[in-house]
Amino acid sequence: MPEVIFNGPAGRLEGRFHPAKKRNAPIALVLHPHPQFGGTMNNQVVYQLYYMYAQRGFAVLRFNFRGVGRSQGAFDHGQGELSDAAAALDWAQTVHPDARSCWIAGFSFGAWIGMQLLMRRPEVEGFISVAPPANLFDFSFLAPCPSSGLIIHGDNDKVVPLKDSQTLVDKLKTQKGIVIDHQIMPGANHFFENDVDDLMDRCGNYLDRRLGITPQDYLPISGS
Repeated sequence: MPEVIFNGPAGRLEGRFHPAKKRNAPIALVLHPHPQFGGTMNNQVVYQLYYMYAQRGFAVLRFNFRGVGRSQGAFDHGQGELSDAAAALDWAQTVHPDARSCWIAGFSFGAWIGMQLLMRRPEVEGFISVAPPANLFDFSFLAPCPSSGLIIHGDNDKVVPLKDSQTLVDKLKTQKGIVIDHQIMPGANHFFENDVDDLMDRCGNYLDRRLGITPQDYLPISGS
């Protein structure tokens, strides 16, 4: 699995990149949870989302926000991290210039950053937001939300109560032209402890429906 270093707004950023076998394959960017609470690109949910996209033929990039791991810079309360994500997508598009489309996935803080990025990038055709922290950060920028996507939440989430996620989904569902698939996982907490397999099944099934593919189309993936 290629380790990559690319330039970000605050210095070098560390990532892992899985190239696609087809020149026009789509790109996926996967964003990790809050850097000040232990979030890194090696978070189990981020790691599994990365392989979920790779298995379906995407060129996939996950990376550490500024100040995490070997990424340079310091935490910037979201503004700098959004710039990091934009730089990461730029880098992936430079490496994979013939990509026909792009998807963004994020977990918790990463979901907040990802949904801001999709507002800025019209090439993003779909998103997966895992436990978006609607009670902790302002999501009013989604006016309107430009892409259809999946929002998935555990009903035992003590960090982001389900009611806050539901309020966000209800707002987005009033918009015309997009479809928000909202899935609630019984018993799952904010970190999806003991529920990552179910989470990945749900995310993978959603992606398969959107892409129109079946398990017979999956690619064998190796690496770390």
